[in-house]
Amino acid sequence: MTHDYKRHGTSTLFAALNTLTGEVIGECWNRHQEFLRFLKTVEKQTPKEKDLHLIVDNYATHKHKKVKRWLKRNKRVYLHFIPTSSSWLNLVERFFGLLTEKQLRRWVFTSVKELEAAIVQFIEKHNEAKKPFV
Repeated sequence: MTHDYKRHGTSTLFAALNTLTGEVIGECWNRHQEFLRFLKTVEKQTPKEKDLHLIVDNYATHKHKKVKRWLKRNKRVYLHFIPTSSSWLNLVERFFGLLTEKQLRRWVFTSVKELEAAIVQFIEKHNEAKKPFV
């Protein structure tokens, strides 16, 4: 950041990386309600005959009681929590690195909406030429 950097707000990117294809499902939100909405999106976009094993960090929204209640009703969705300070265990973090390096670094965003549009644009472009990380 430069000395005259001004923050115009924040957003949280919830993203699911299909490790077999490299496809990313991503949405920008900021609370447990949105994380739950994102889980529902991922669940709907995954074939019904497949279980979903999601590796997540220890962000508070992942542990909210409403999220836990939804998980109890949706038996094919499993959350696996990585230890604190071990983001390298979560492959979607590699995608976040690409997002930062190729789309966000050195940009100046004047609003959260503009930031989120840049993130969505990168995910769409990534998915057009998706491939698994090796």
